[in-house]
Amino acid sequence: MDTSDLLTLSRISKTFGEVTALRDVDFHVGKNEIVGLLGDNGAGKSTLIKIITGYHHPDPGGEIFFKGKRIDHLSVAKARDLGIETVYQEKALADKQALWRNIFMGREMTTALGVLKIRRMREETRRLMVETMGFTSAAVVPDTLVRTLSGGERQGVAIVRALYFQAELIILDEPTMGLSVSETRKALDFVRGIKRAGKSCIFIDHNIFHVYPVVDRLVILDRGHVAGEFVQHAVTLDELTHKLQMVARTGSLEGTPRDADP
Repeated sequence: MDTSDLLTLSRISKTFGEVTALRDVDFHVGKNEIVGLLGDNGAGKSTLIKIITGYHHPDPGGEIFFKGKRIDHLSVAKARDLGIETVYQEKALADKQALWRNIFMGREMTTALGVLKIRRMREETRRLMVETMGFTSAAVVPDTLVRTLSGGERQGVAIVRALYFQAELIILDEPTMGLSVSETRKALDFVRGIKRAGKSCIFIDHNIFHVYPVVDRLVILDRGHVAGEFVQHAVTLDELTHKLQMVARTGSLEGTPRDADP
């Protein structure tokens, strides 16, 4: 284990009855690193993320370390306390609520008597919109309803909310799904903002063309195991696309047939 890593998973397996979702997965995220997690449906991405966020527990023998400290019995609450936040593509925000309510939802600023500090939350939201999210339009204010924002802007709001509450590791679950080309660019700019903020990120996606430009390292999952791992600057997009096609055909970068014994 590299003690300089933010998160380390060692020998992680997970079975559900007779189904093996993950087997002996080693995975890590460095400090201030963006890691792309790629794989087809059923590759094990969701199960791995649910283990990282405390929703599932790994099978006996698997170990989880955060900032070099072993974490036993990780729960959802404990993961959040550690600074692990997940931004889900469809459920990140409350569409019918204002921006400021979304930023502080569940963690509202209050006085000692429990009274909401609405003015302070609006002021903080305005600052975050300009300094972090890069909103310059006068039409977007803290009281703007989220449903009026574009898909890329919504992703930015969810990411900024996580950063504001001191998230150390932000997990993005297919943040570009269903976005137009221009909105995808905007969402990817927000991913780069995580790096600039000095935090770490796991960027989950099917689309290598979205992941490749913004990550430091890429991990390919296939049928519950790590099929490949690449440093971004050491592999071209064409080379990586070819490797992904090989994994899709054979389940391995060495060309092992999918029906061969593991």
